[in-house]
Amino acid sequence: MRIVLAEDHFLLRDGLIRLLGAFGHEVVAAVDNGPDLCAALLERRPDIAVVDVRLPPTFADEGLRAALAARREVPGLPVLLLSQYVEPLYARELLADGAGSVGYVLKDRVSNGAEFLSTIQCVADGGTVMDPEVVAKLMHRRSRDEGVAALTSREREVLECLAQGRSNAGIAEALFITEKAVAKHIGNIFPKLGLLPDDADNRRVLAVLAYLER
Repeated sequence: MRIVLAEDHFLLRDGLIRLLGAFGHEVVAAVDNGPDLCAALLERRPDIAVVDVRLPPTFADEGLRAALAARREVPGLPVLLLSQYVEPLYARELLADGAGSVGYVLKDRVSNGAEFLSTIQCVADGGTVMDPEVVAKLMHRRSRDEGVAALTSREREVLECLAQGRSNAGIAEALFITEKAVAKHIGNIFPKLGLLPDDADNRRVLAVLAYLER
């Protein structure tokens, strides 16, 4: 897989390059600022961009802005955002174009190499992955909404797994229930949220997150 990496901390950038290379991926460009990131994405057209949200020169959301600018030129360009902070606004902006192939995870997840690489592959394959802490915060914000309040505790767990990009099989494994039970819960969740069910996992995640953030 060809990857463009944007990270301004040298040690983390170097560590990611080594980790990705060890698993057969090629970092075709490694940059440390927003303008260089946008240029690298448009020139290299990678399979995925792994991007720190806060980059020079502003150290605000320069990485996110550069990634969004590149996606406007290359619709559907896979982007995985890395952040030290739980900020649902980043998730909302990244999801806004509805094209999928996006992820937003906390940097703490990088310490789990297998999980991090699995997340990269999921996003590169067109999936949507949100950090569990981001999903939990979104759920908390909407907990008083009539639709969310109507969900059972198990349905809430399934909804959180959906927002994390899990397949039905992945949800079943995580919650120690059958795939048939997962399908039944999903069938109950969408009507309660006023959403139509869809067989495409990516669309399900986008619909759920759009609902939770509106």
